[in-house]
Amino acid sequence: MGKPTGFMEFKRLSEAYLPVVERRKNYHEFVLHLNDEQAETQGARCMDCGIPFCTTGCPVNNIIPDWNDLVYRGNWREALDVLHSTNNFPEFTGRLCPAPCEAACTLNINNDAVGIKSIEHAIIDKGGENGWVVPQPPEKKTGKKVAVVGSGPAGLAAAQQLARAGHSVVVFEKNSRIGGLLRYGIPDFKLDKRLIDWRMAQMQAEGVEFRTGVFIGKNAPAKSTANDAKQTISPAELLKKFDAVILSGGAEAPRDLPLPGRELAGVHFALEFLIPQNKEVAGDGRNPIRADGKHVVVIGGGDTGSDCVGTSNRHGALSITQFEVMPRPPDKENKSLVWPNWPMKLRTSSSHEEGAQRDWSIATKEFIGNNGKIEKLRAVRVEWKDGKMSEVMGSEFEMKADLVLLAMGFVSPEQKVLDAFGVEKDARGNIKADTENYRTGKDKIFAAGDMRRGQSLVVWAIREGRQCARSVDEFLMGSSVLPR
Repeated sequence: MGKPTGFMEFKRLSEAYLPVVERRKNYHEFVLHLNDEQAETQGARCMDCGIPFCTTGCPVNNIIPDWNDLVYRGNWREALDVLHSTNNFPEFTGRLCPAPCEAACTLNINNDAVGIKSIEHAIIDKGGENGWVVPQPPEKKTGKKVAVVGSGPAGLAAAQQLARAGHSVVVFEKNSRIGGLLRYGIPDFKLDKRLIDWRMAQMQAEGVEFRTGVFIGKNAPAKSTANDAKQTISPAELLKKFDAVILSGGAEAPRDLPLPGRELAGVHFALEFLIPQNKEVAGDGRNPIRADGKHVVVIGGGDTGSDCVGTSNRHGALSITQFEVMPRPPDKENKSLVWPNWPMKLRTSSSHEEGAQRDWSIATKEFIGNNGKIEKLRAVRVEWKDGKMSEVMGSEFEMKADLVLLAMGFVSPEQKVLDAFGVEKDARGNIKADTENYRTGKDKIFAAGDMRRGQSLVVWAIREGRQCARSVDEFLMGSSVLPR
């Protein structure tokens, strides 16, 4: 694939970013995709390696060597067709995916991996710019109706696949806009929400109906930053009207930190900060939680914590510190031990580069405030041995904190929805369903994405949505031509 000697002739070229001082002024995307010549050169680096580990490293099993080769040869439209054959939304993954495919790239054994994600980004953007992404309505309708609960990447992928198979699909979303955590959990500077609207228009032309502001369950949760529902529909009513139901909501129950002082004003879950900010950018009202002129502490070292850092920088925080309880990862992985698996190594996001202090092996002990407001926190350094954590004697310290954001991951999907449907749960509070057919123990009810597997990546959600759609199609029609 590509040019036989390309990996020896050309070096990896990463996508360019706008300068920090410029991008911190707004919430626009700042990653510049490769131009045609650059992408074609990068495609030339793809080796004819015999076994494309990149494809198995990719959760949706993208046929990566094929579209790398097509880009190298300038066959961009055909490359887009190959990309879309396994991935409904490469505009999302080309921006958000951590690229496990690159970790699995054969060239990554002793060199810089092929820039797969940057080529994917270039392909889909070129397709959009040239009008190649068009609706694919079915030739005939089946007369079957499917309800999809949740409009994140799993729900959208399942809905699009089933609509193209000829089923009448309705997507229900409790918020006022479609997209789930794609829309509300991911900052606009990482994903321009116009891309979601673009895909919505395509899917509507394919027959998908979207209903927003609808909570599916018995008793809707109180109005909050994550719930704009104006209508509630019971599971019984939904099952009566539809031939199949897919539960595909996100994992929205955050992991808490129940310490002394947790009740102080200024201590918030990450999504309590990020969701209103995305709504503010969309013109839906000002974010009530502000980092302007404050000392911000983010607890949790993952992607959500990074998003809090980037958003706080754009607010104009005085300082930003991010704590992680786990040890600092190594700067580089031992490839001979971990390849082609996803390595544990230090990762620095674009938000970190915009300004933040990071520290590892830190455990928070107490939130300290005055007049009901957070003023500082008390923490301690810890050490890990044989998988067990212990405090380092004499290492306690206090840090000024006007705003504390808890970004320690999510423990489960919305339990009220699962309880209302009466589906069986696994030990982690997710819906119990396997990856062979995605069926729950309840008739006509299927599950995919975070609701089934727990908190995960956008690319895993797309995979599950696609595979679940095939299972639903088989359930309704007896067989299916949809790919897994």
